[in-house]
Amino acid sequence: MARVTLIEAVTMALAYEMEHDDRVVVLGEDVGVNGGVFRATAGLQQRFDKQRVWDTPLAEGMIAGISVGMAAQGMRPVAEIQFMGFIYPAVDQMISHAGRMRHRTRGRLSCPMVLRAPFGGGIHAPEHHSESTEALFAHMPGIRVVIPSSPARAYGLLLAAIRDPDPVVFLEPKRIYRLAKQEIEDNGEALPLDVCYTLRDGEDVTLVTWGAMTHETQKAAAQLADEGISCEVIDVATVSPIDMDTILESVEKTGRLVIVHEAARSCGVGAEIAASVAEKGLYDLQAPIRRVTGYDTVMPLFKTEWEYMPSVARIVDAVRATVEE
Repeated sequence: MARVTLIEAVTMALAYEMEHDDRVVVLGEDVGVNGGVFRATAGLQQRFDKQRVWDTPLAEGMIAGISVGMAAQGMRPVAEIQFMGFIYPAVDQMISHAGRMRHRTRGRLSCPMVLRAPFGGGIHAPEHHSESTEALFAHMPGIRVVIPSSPARAYGLLLAAIRDPDPVVFLEPKRIYRLAKQEIEDNGEALPLDVCYTLRDGEDVTLVTWGAMTHETQKAAAQLADEGISCEVIDVATVSPIDMDTILESVEKTGRLVIVHEAARSCGVGAEIAASVAEKGLYDLQAPIRRVTGYDTVMPLFKTEWEYMPSVARIVDAVRATVEE
């Protein structure tokens, strides 16, 4: 057992899979000599050599394109984009090729690649470093979008993503890279994709969230418990495809739903969850669905980003209003 942070769990998963599958290669900007901007790949080039961990030019479209080509020919590339704000040049390759490979070739080829990127705010970064645009990739057919919220889930979900026969966008909430540690056994045991994880059982209201927001949401649930409000907290984990069965079962039990996410409010993953519950679980609801989200504007700089992101207080207020409705 090792007690590790989320970023260390990512490194651990990469190393395990590279050790046990020589098809796995790591590429990206500064991932080799420097070990990545957040040190997610620290020590991997020294351990596995430059043939399997290599630094690329500053060209995200090229990084994604090379990964698509290698994956189609049987490799399992894990590409890192330094920040999600730099990921947009790679979108063409992901939409036009990675997500379509299996369909285009009628199953003759697949695209087992992982595109990793730190995402979200909270570290006082400059512009283009704090985006939370997971809905963009969730809207792309043929691509899984996975977001870990703890060291244990980072380890298990990244292993599963690398082993998946189709492309996965793996978004790592950088605000919690080093927030907490968990004991993890480096045994190569993957966690299932496409399922939600219930972090806290409750009876009065369902709180659905993912990524770094799981921490604020759990703090809010603990505070509300002192007031006699029992919250069930669900970590979506895979935001495409979404495990709606788990969410609907919880809503059937609690009768209320509050969705929490850092991304801008309009057209987000939260809106999709709300629409699906309205279609399939409307008669279970005792109050309107509420969303606690970022705002429909660019993430503000430095200290004002905390005014943008959902806080424990905003979540608590939304739950109280939902329960009182």
